Amino acid sequence: MIIDASGESGLTQLLMSEVMKLQKKVQDLTARLGSKDDLVKELRVKDSLLRQHRERVQRLKEACEAGGRELQRCKDENYDLALRLARQSEERGAALMRNRDLQLEIDGLKHSLMKAEDECSVERRHTLKLKHAMEQRPSHELLWELQQEKALLQARVQELQASVQEGKPDQSSPYVQVLEEDWQQAQRDLQEQTATIFSLRKDLRQAEATRARCMEEKEMFELQCLALRKDSKMYKDRIEAILQQMEEVAIERDQAIMTREELHAQHARSLQDKDALRKQVRELSETADELQLQLFQREGQLLAAEGRLRWQQLDTSVLSSDLEDGSPRNSQELSLPQDLEEDAQLSDKGGPAIRESPEQPFVALQKERLSLTPKDAGLSGGEPPEKEKGRRRLKESFENYRRKRALRKMQHGARQGEVDWENTTGSDNTDTEGS
Repeated sequence: MIIDASGESGLTQLLMSEVMKLQKKVQDLTARLGSKDDLVKELRVKDSLLRQHRERVQRLKEACEAGGRELQRCKDENYDLALRLARQSEERGAALMRNRDLQLEIDGLKHSLMKAEDECSVERRHTLKLKHAMEQRPSHELLWELQQEKALLQARVQELQASVQEGKPDQSSPYVQVLEEDWQQAQRDLQEQTATIFSLRKDLRQAEATRARCMEEKEMFELQCLALRKDSKMYKDRIEAILQQMEEVAIERDQAIMTREELHAQHARSLQDKDALRKQVRELSETADELQLQLFQREGQLLAAEGRLRWQQLDTSVLSSDLEDGSPRNSQELSLPQDLEEDAQLSDKGGPAIRESPEQPFVALQKERLSLTPKDAGLSGGEPPEKEKGRRRLKESFENYRRKRALRKMQHGARQGEVDWENTTGSDNTDTEGS
């Protein structure tokens, strides 16, 4: 009914309207597909960035946990070192106390030893005096001789007394008087001598007692002086030992202060190095993140370029296959009357725009087919091959009809032909650009 009522023009308009609707749908679908692809790419990039940030956060968490564990380990080590230092200081104090006690015991033993030596020297001196006195005592022979002399003197005295008693009647004789006077004088001399001897012996005893007392005092003073000298020497040695210990302690203190300053300086340097390394690691991580982001962006651009290149390759392959398929039909369709060939020659002389215009709807249809292939693959995969052949024949007949119509319109004049070509190719160009 459509063909009878409106003829070929109505069919052409109907087909053109359907094609325009399909092209609009295809454009909408391609635009939506492109927006979805862009959204998918953005989501992929965001997903990669989110994954990268998560990995970075995980690395930072692991680094923080490792730093916490290292800090705890350092704290434990510091606590252990402090405990060991406290124990060693306590042991050192106890050792110093024991050393001081032992030093005091040694000093006491030295003092008792010196006292024993002094007592021994005193006893030795007393024994030497006794030995000397025993050596100076008179011998037994001398005592025996003195006893004999004493006995002789006693015998002589007795003889004199006896003679005196016998010669009493002759007391008036001068000889007897002289003897009596001599005897009395001898008695007086003897008494004086005995008194002198007694006084001298008394003085001697007093002098000896004084001498002994002085000697004892001298010995005591010598012993005290010796003890004081030894005590002074002992205290001097002790003071020298204490001064030496103080010097050693001062040297150890200076060394400890120097080591502490060195440790503080080393710790400060290590903290500075650690901060510098952390800053460097942070900068390197930021640089790595930026480079990784650029890499992801380049990969996204590369994927988009590969997709465009793949679509262009598919377009060119489909166009080349369609051109190869349409070349024998075109050769059959070009077997037209002579006036159509002349019109074709005139159209060829018209310019490259007229030559290219019949191919534009064909390119639009090929792009339409390529744009529909991803989504309609599942639909067309289940259809029988007869329907596909019918569709292809319908499209080929429509393309041939358009070519014939364009060639016929060329006969009405160049101006009218240009207007018709603009009307026919304008929609195709817009469709191709939109697709």
